[in-house]
Amino acid sequence: LDESETKPVDVHEGIDNTLMILQHRIKEKSNSPEIEVIKEYGELPKIICYAGQLNQVFMNILSNAIDALEESFVIGHPSLINGKEQITKDIDTSAASHRVRKIHISTELTDSNTAIIRIADNGSGMTKAIQQKIFDPFFTTKSVGSGTGLGLSISYQIIVDKHKGSLTCDSTLGEGTEFVIEIPMQQSDI
Repeated sequence: LDESETKPVDVHEGIDNTLMILQHRIKEKSNSPEIEVIKEYGELPKIICYAGQLNQVFMNILSNAIDALEESFVIGHPSLINGKEQITKDIDTSAASHRVRKIHISTELTDSNTAIIRIADNGSGMTKAIQQKIFDPFFTTKSVGSGTGLGLSISYQIIVDKHKGSLTCDSTLGEGTEFVIEIPMQQSDI
């Protein structure tokens, strides 16, 4: 539901509901093993926020993590094609088939009364050049027809503009990506 008003929200419930919606993509399929989801929830009181929009952020980030893990069977190597960085793919069945695909979600409350939500995957990661563009509207690393390039841009606006928080990304090529969402517990001017 698109809710236009703020209300107290249990962030853990929002994450769990999002994971339940994405369960069909997480569970084992004939061509890929299950993605292991590790949850380390800290003590968080309810956050006054735009619940529907915050859940949209969880959906965007978790969907991208699943996409990255689905591609983790294909090991990417950066190369330049027509002056632009591209990813060429080589199938490495020995390394990929033994790799446990994981999403790690943790939450905590800081001393400054800020909720921190970390969502990390052990997928293929990104180069620094790609990391600098991921919050730009219409930027995507996905193939044509697979993504609009709006998910992370919208997520950034929801966290930074609507909730006066921060959304950052740290990624290492070949190791994975972590998104960190920071939201003040008390919204002063919402």
